[in-house]
Amino acid sequence: MPVCGSGKPRGKMPKNNWKRLGKTRRAGVLAPLFSIYSEDSAGIGDLDDLKLMIDWCKDSGLSTYQLLPMNEVGPTFCPYDAVSSFALEPMYISLKSLPEPDDKAAKSRFSALRKKFPAGGKNVNYGIKEAKRELLWQVFSGHKKGRKSAEFEKFLSENGYWINDFAVFKVLKACHMGKPWYEWADGYRDRDPEMLAVFTEEHAPYIEFEKWMQWLAFKQFKAAKDHAASKGVFICGDLPILTSKDSADVWAHREFFKLDFLAGAPPDMYCAKGQRWSMPTYDWGAIADDGYRYLREKLRYAENFYDMIRIDHVVGLFRIWSIPANSPAENEGLNGFFDPADENVWAQHAKTILSVMLEGTSILFCAEDLGMIPKDCPATLKEFEIPGNEVQRWVKDWAVTHDFLAPKDYRLFSVAMLSTHDTTNWAAWWENEAGTIDGALFDRRTANRGIDCENAKRRLFDPALSKHGRLRWLKSVVSADVLAEALGKRREEIADFIEMYQNTYLEKEKLWERFGLKGPMREKCDSSIIAAALSFTLGSRSIFCIELLNDYLYMDSAFDGDPYEIRINKPGTVNKTNWSMVIPVSLDEMLKSGLKTNIKKMVVSADRV
Repeated sequence: MPVCGSGKPRGKMPKNNWKRLGKTRRAGVLAPLFSIYSEDSAGIGDLDDLKLMIDWCKDSGLSTYQLLPMNEVGPTFCPYDAVSSFALEPMYISLKSLPEPDDKAAKSRFSALRKKFPAGGKNVNYGIKEAKRELLWQVFSGHKKGRKSAEFEKFLSENGYWINDFAVFKVLKACHMGKPWYEWADGYRDRDPEMLAVFTEEHAPYIEFEKWMQWLAFKQFKAAKDHAASKGVFICGDLPILTSKDSADVWAHREFFKLDFLAGAPPDMYCAKGQRWSMPTYDWGAIADDGYRYLREKLRYAENFYDMIRIDHVVGLFRIWSIPANSPAENEGLNGFFDPADENVWAQHAKTILSVMLEGTSILFCAEDLGMIPKDCPATLKEFEIPGNEVQRWVKDWAVTHDFLAPKDYRLFSVAMLSTHDTTNWAAWWENEAGTIDGALFDRRTANRGIDCENAKRRLFDPALSKHGRLRWLKSVVSADVLAEALGKRREEIADFIEMYQNTYLEKEKLWERFGLKGPMREKCDSSIIAAALSFTLGSRSIFCIELLNDYLYMDSAFDGDPYEIRINKPGTVNKTNWSMVIPVSLDEMLKSGLKTNIKKMVVSADRV
């Protein structure tokens, strides 16, 4: 793959992107909109609920609120596999803020929808999406005069790059019974101009409906952003590195994508087979030839809603793990390779793209720099003053002491956190994963070496503390020599096993000591342990500390049962619980809770705002 762009990277960039937030120590919270709700919500959190969440942030002393991607999702409801990297998800439209007459019929329909899809519960019932869409169609069809306005026309004009393609794509998809665009009739699949013109004329009301919903979502999200600004709270968005193969983006700009390949992640100690995602990789050369307009337009639209944006999987801008689309699905990420293949061009590749992004917007960027990191990634992010991620459970000296770093040793330009949306919450990590290794990875490595796996497990791991596919080391495994004996191999033959052992053995005990907690180490997480963990990251050197709402709520004992079951997403899996987790308390209850006061004290104590 050619390096995107033809010139040399610009080197140090202007720091205007810091102007809006300033280089101030800030604290924040991450809560997906689908996970929060109010007493007025119908089935799922809506754009009006953002205002309540912002009020909670203000009362809690948190100046930053982070969302997951808000783009319209497909059948898996994964926000990182969206049907458009521009269009907002219409199921987030607030019904109580519709710009329509407040008539009895409308009130009755809204009330019926709330009864059928009550907010709350353990997981979102995504039937709300189609039900809300039907109700919005009734409103749209019943007020033909009211939906035409100069404001609406201005919105369409300013977003001409993407909105017509998106609206036509959505209606075409409906007419093809939901089939992906690459299975449509040839003329529609290949965007025959005459066929599309006829189709657009014949389906004009439905196409206008799609645009109208985007206008509503735009206005409501913008209103939430304005409310945040009035409260001194900054909103952080999320820029997915990829988009769904079955998306308006790929259908409209096929030349920007390598459709014979799927992106993913290589195998590591947490995912033995790596990961295989359903999204195609980019042809950055083609995007560069178009002056990066596709990327610039995304950022221009995002500026309406966000002060700050997390660049998802920023390492993919250096190189992406590329898997042949015809590789067997059960192999997940095993058959992939890095694209570009030449490691010597990775830094320039990323710097060129990041330069375009920084020049194209006033938004401040942070970056998800987790997993296998190219050697030039940390230096590049530091040069561009883009904060990376410091996830407490992984912030270690992996090579020498194998111990957790002290808060003072975190990177200055970073976002500290206990957990991410792709990990277990911190309580679940503490109870189930700390001090363990991945069982599937152990099985695979022992099988490849001809080691008696079951015998090794009996000698190395504590069955009473091994669960959810994780293996907890026995305390009697006091050295690498004991490990080698149990595996029946010489030390030089098992360097990878020794590395796993050194970085996980007595992990909980080490962290207990690092937190300065008193008494014997406790296996089960409680409010005092999670408070110590939160204080640890809040007190770090990192300029930002943004925690999952789940982790804050564990301080208030809001969750029941095994915390391992409470998570936003389990990478590499597709199931009904991914992207549907709902917090156990409403925003109305959160605003009345004393937890806000406790959080504010912790934030002030950490010298953050």
